[in-house]
Amino acid sequence: MTAIRKRQLEARGEGILGIHSVNHFVLAVPDLKEAERFHQAFGLDVVNHRSGYAVRTEGVDHDWGFFVEGSRKQLQHLSFGVFDADFQRFKLHLESKGMELLSPPKGFESNGLWFRDHDGNLIELVVTAKTSPDFKMQGGHVSTPAGIVGAPLRSKATKVRPTRLAHILIFTRDVQKAIDFYTGVLGMGLSDRSGDNIAFLHGRHGSDHHMLAFVKSSAPGLHHTSWDVPLIDQVGLGAMQMADKGFSRGWGLGRHVLGSNFFHYIRDPWGSYAEYSCDIDYIPAEVDWESQDHDPEDSFYIWGPTPPDDFARNYEAE
Repeated sequence: MTAIRKRQLEARGEGILGIHSVNHFVLAVPDLKEAERFHQAFGLDVVNHRSGYAVRTEGVDHDWGFFVEGSRKQLQHLSFGVFDADFQRFKLHLESKGMELLSPPKGFESNGLWFRDHDGNLIELVVTAKTSPDFKMQGGHVSTPAGIVGAPLRSKATKVRPTRLAHILIFTRDVQKAIDFYTGVLGMGLSDRSGDNIAFLHGRHGSDHHMLAFVKSSAPGLHHTSWDVPLIDQVGLGAMQMADKGFSRGWGLGRHVLGSNFFHYIRDPWGSYAEYSCDIDYIPAEVDWESQDHDPEDSFYIWGPTPPDDFARNYEAE
């Protein structure tokens, strides 16, 4: 069991220097129309962008991800949010670490700090409002009293619409180097790991159990994006919603061990996944979380169907 220790909160710009949110991700895909059909079926809003399109969640004016056309599926860059009071501190911090500051890529010009991580992934730090939650997002199952029907008719079921981007899992050549870089350079906290196979990191200004995770592979790449829904029922409804549109390949329903969230993964046309996620653990800013190294059987899932044989396959490495 993870020990819960408190730490003293410090003013922004004075205490812990760390990113507060995943701002957005950018992924190249070989067929934008098919990608758009996938994301609209998933329940995301598609917004035109000069280089392709962006995805948003219902009622939230924020571009969580961008999809651009490329010859193959490829993670283009990751953008992380920082507080305004920390921006100049981050610049000095990056320079002290010997990081080479780069120009932004075409179509994504910004006043952010651009550089590459241990695997060569392009990273942006930019001043944005905090989009990671400031409290535990309650999720579960809403029951009904005796004498009241609980389930709607299938014909009356409402469309599942995720509320936010919850986390991203990417492939890395070296899990320990990923931990060292993202804790030492970006100021994230290690939540849990399983040897040199997988690691989960949180934001130290308060975030879900993980907003970024890494799994070992022969090359970098995107494994999945995870999208929060408020009820377990919506995880299952989302799976049916996607199957009705022809996207039936995936994994779930199940429950993870590390993070504790209920899940269903839907495979996209290029081998990565979009996950419906519900009721993930939360690490408050004032909690000094003690990470643990777990055996493989205690780091994946508590219950659920057997994962597909290629679930951990990195199609960007081929």
